[in-house]
Amino acid sequence: MKNYQANFQMSICSNEDIPQLVALSSSVGWDYDEREIKTVMSVGTIYCYKVESGTIISSAAITPYEDKLASIGMVIVHEQYRGYGLGKTLTEACVQSVADDVTVMLIATEDGYPLYEKLGFQPVTSVHKFLCERNRLHLTPTPSYEESIVPLYDHDFQDVYELDKGAIGAGREAFLKARIHQATEAVVVRGVEGNILGYGLCVDGPVNRILGPIVAMNDQIAASLIQQLSLGYEGKLRIDVPDRQAEFMKYLEQAGFDKVSQPPVMILHSSELPRRNQTLFGIAAQIFG
Repeated sequence: MKNYQANFQMSICSNEDIPQLVALSSSVGWDYDEREIKTVMSVGTIYCYKVESGTIISSAAITPYEDKLASIGMVIVHEQYRGYGLGKTLTEACVQSVADDVTVMLIATEDGYPLYEKLGFQPVTSVHKFLCERNRLHLTPTPSYEESIVPLYDHDFQDVYELDKGAIGAGREAFLKARIHQATEAVVVRGVEGNILGYGLCVDGPVNRILGPIVAMNDQIAASLIQQLSLGYEGKLRIDVPDRQAEFMKYLEQAGFDKVSQPPVMILHSSELPRRNQTLFGIAAQIFG
């Protein structure tokens, strides 16, 4: 490791740092935009290192949830400043910002895996990243006559929160409210009796339309949500699917999605993720776990 440079200053990012964070993300081929970073800041904390000129050269973010769970992401070090331990120090700052009994999770890149392992993170599962050009998508109709997909309204929030809590194993009230506000489209699936059987959001980024979170009572409802959230979009679609949804992943591949990676989910302060009910079919984004 290179000698640490005293003129690297750690700080907590504010709104005025957003353009630099977007540029830092772009420098490593990631596609964070202003809206995504504002959402992160509204529910969590982004730590960064700056050089004397004020330029941001490294970042890491933590999003705390309820029920003793938090997620780390956006761990970036500018290529010119690698080897100083900046990513390690910022990740440690994220971990130290929550209590010792909080399970901290992250989705590791190939380059970041050795660092997280040294910090004590252990792999427990993985997510599967799928991409599809909209003009290649061939979804078969899936909703039954007993179900309807309708916009998510404010009065639906408590039901959506409970569905999400069961899927994640922790409450995410602040995050859900921010993500719904950010979403290009937010919908719920209602059963014949009016009960909510699933919900889905999509967020349009500079490169992809992100499909997620997708929470549903079964594969068919999840597929219906994917179909609805992809309507009218002509660009590239992305969904990151938890490891245990094998049948749903087969459906995605048949519909034209290509699996491009399978990064590990790693955790600290626990030997396993909170108990989940297997209704999570698409995560919000890797930064949010």
